[in-house]
Order: sequence, then C-alpha cells, then structure tokens
Amino acid sequence: MINKRLLVKNLLAHNDENSFYDKKFRVDLSTKEGKAKFLKHICALSNSNPANNSYIVVGVDDRKNEIVGVDFFDDSKLQNLINAYLDNPPLVMYENVPFPHLPVDKVVGLVTIRAQKGVVALRKNIWKYYGGAVFFRDGSMSMPKDFGIRASDVNSPIVNEIEKNASNNIELTLDRVQDFMNRRENGLEAFYKVFKEQFVICWSGKIKRKKDREYYYRVDIEMVNEQVRLFYSALDEVQISYDEDSFSILEFVELGLGDRHSYHPLERQTLRFFPNGTYKLESKILFNPPYYDRRTLHHIYNTNLSLLNKISNGVQLKEQSLVDLRNLPETMLICHFNNVGEPIEKMKAARAHLKNFPDTYKAYKESLRILRKVKYNS
Repeated sequence: MINKRLLVKNLLAHNDENSFYDKKFRVDLSTKEGKAKFLKHICALSNSNPANNSYIVVGVDDRKNEIVGVDFFDDSKLQNLINAYLDNPPLVMYENVPFPHLPVDKVVGLVTIRAQKGVVALRKNIWKYYGGAVFFRDGSMSMPKDFGIRASDVNSPIVNEIEKNASNNIELTLDRVQDFMNRRENGLEAFYKVFKEQFVICWSGKIKRKKDREYYYRVDIEMVNEQVRLFYSALDEVQISYDEDSFSILEFVELGLGDRHSYHPLERQTLRFFPNGTYKLESKILFNPPYYDRRTLHHIYNTNLSLLNKISNGVQLKEQSLVDLRNLPETMLICHFNNVGEPIEKMKAARAHLKNFPDTYKAYKESLRILRKVKYNS
C-alpha cells in the first residue's frame, strides 16, 4: 500500500521534471486555456508512459522545488473533462495529500495517470489546440508529435522503484492517528476506525445537534494508511456513518435567506472495503436547490452587485453592509440556482477584492466548490 505523502517526497527528489512526472504551482480549470494546457500534459504523460503510472504534483514552487500547497479539490471535474476531450482517455485520479507544515486548509494535489491501450489524442478543439493532436513528453516539455509514435516502457523500473520506496509503514500510520487524537485539545472531537485490518480512517470536527440529528462541522477526514484527505470543509456540515465494511460521508449545505436556513443534502460518498485489500469509492449527488420568490431574489442580487461595486472602489462598508457581504457568496449561489442574473461571473470578477475579507473569501471558495460538484457530478 502506497503512502501518498512519501510518494510526493520521492517524486520531488527527482528535482527535474521528466517524461513520467510533472509539477505545477496550481491547476487552473476556470478558463479554456487552463483546461487545454492541463489536457495537453495528461495526454503527453499518458503517451510517454504506456506501461506505468505518471504523476503531476500540484502545489509546488517550481523555482525552489518547495511545497506551498493548494486548496482541497474534488477530482470529479478532472475525469469528466478528460473523458470529454480525449480519445482513449487514461484513468486519472486526483488525491489531496496533507503535509504537517501546511495550514489545515491546504494540501498537495497528486494526479495519478494510468494509460490505456492506444494513443491518447485530443478529441476536439480546445483553445489553440486542434482535435486529433497528439502530445508526448520531451524531457520536461509536453510537445506535439507524429501520431504513429509510441513510447517504450523505459521508465517502468524507475517508477516502480519510486513507488516501492513509498510503501506505508506502521510508524507513519500511528503518528498520524495520534495527530488526530491530539486535536481534542483544541475543542474538536476526534475518532478513528480500522476496516479489514488494513484501512484506517480518522476524522475530526465539532459536533452540533439539530432536530435530534448529529452533524459535524470544521470536518477533516483522512485515510491515514495512504495519507490521503477524503474530505475537508470549514463551513459545510456532514453526517458520518459506518459499519464493518463501509464508511459513509453525507455532506449537507446550509442555505437560506435572512434568518431562515435549512440543511440540504449535497453528496453522499461511501468507501467500501474488501477482504482482498482493495476499496471502492462511490459518490452520488443528492442536491435539490431551494427556490424563492424571484422578486425577492432580484432585490438581493442588486444589493449584492452594489456591495461588489463598493469594495471594488475601496468604499468603507458600514456594519450591516459587512454582514451582507459575509452572506453574499451564499445568497449569490441561491440566485444562481434560481437563474437570477450572473452571480457567479460577478463574484469571479471581484475575486481580487473579496480576498480583502477573509471570511467572505472563504465562503466564496466554498460556493464554487459546491457549484462544481453539482455541475460535474449530476
């Protein structure tokens, strides 16, 4: 069983990017250019390594080869993007790997690429790349090549050795479990559960009870034996359940207007563990957005536009305006689900100014995470 944190360290020890490994400061899938460049790298790494895994490490300062971290990210968007734009798409898994020196809301993204049979090519045009284009790695560069070229498995011994050196050990597992247990000193509840004598799930958070139901918030859930974060949210609530064979995370979103809020199920993720040392992750979107009177929403939308205009122009906000600004990402998300205006585009345009209000910016990033899940997993 591979310890993903050790794997990242071993990959970074190969300081120069090569034909089986790339590193990125971040992955930007919000633009056509960002999507196209990411697809190019997936295509090139897959074609250059038909017989072994390839990797992209996200959250690394390339100049210093230093881990700086990125936000927790869901992998569903990546696989959907890859399946839509690539012929013979590889199997791609994005995992969030926590590191002790990073803030609790930051991780290292590890993209694992497993090639399938046949050459991987762009299925259709995207940005400046044309449908039918094929890419290979030339050292650290992803370059277009002739369609008939197929790489050998020259990298297999190197990749196999890196993965072997990243095997998990008892000390790392116990240390991480103890780290979770110590979080009780900070007012968090912490738990662990062992499945099939191999898999260790740890989780921590604060507990609230509402209508005889128990919810966790400020939740951090990790598969410790692989050092992979399964879930993280500073805002949304979850319910956790498990038996001897599975562990389930039911995520809720609290949405509403004014002082009337309700919990809406967003997604259920279930890990199923098998006696042969394997597991399977199943995800299902459950979200049904709340609907409100459109006249009320248009009023809220226009108020939010006025707030965004004020912070963009450096206007100092009064106390009530600051409260409205803190709620802006949530109310804009409700406007989006009710087809009122262009709330997401307006928030993105003011992103740089939202950063000056940490609580609002955190809520803004959460709203995009929710929207991404609903859009790409439905």
